Amino acid sequence: AHDRSAGVPLEDRDTYGKAFIQVGNLWERCPEARSLTFSKRLARIAAELLGTRGVRLWHDQALYKEPAGGFTPWHADQQYWPMASGLSVTAWIPLHAVPLEMGPLSFARGSHRKRIGRELAISDESEQLIREAVRDQGLDEVIEPYANGDVSFHLGWTLHRAGPNTTAHPRKVHTVIFMDID
Repeated sequence: AHDRSAGVPLEDRDTYGKAFIQVGNLWERCPEARSLTFSKRLARIAAELLGTRGVRLWHDQALYKEPAGGFTPWHADQQYWPMASGLSVTAWIPLHAVPLEMGPLSFARGSHRKRIGRELAISDESEQLIREAVRDQGLDEVIEPYANGDVSFHLGWTLHRAGPNTTAHPRKVHTVIFMDID
């Protein structure tokens, strides 16, 4: 899948289009991406985190936040995935260090246990409504920079967002989404 904002100037895009360039199924196009996507070590960690006997690939994708790219609104990934189970986890793999100025992920700690914004697509509305619910329910927002080599894992129902990229360099991330093998 190619990004829907390809060739559209940043200022002419909606909030979602300003958040990142998204390209899926990289494993089909590039041997290096295939190696990362099918890493046995990542799959083992995902299975351990989910508490399952194994995982399988849902999909992979690149999420590049352009220089001057906008924020990514609050959302939960799982609402986009028509799975019979809520047992999914994303490995978020920055391809370089991601300081706060580049818009690393931030999470609402414990939000996977809540039913906040599960029906909301990534949008200005999800940003507002989820931000208010996170505040009203006393959830902590956790944001930290990523060092080169860091990998972050989050459950499909974990609420998360990312700030804008205020640097002159793209924020380059490869993600791998795993689901329960059963």
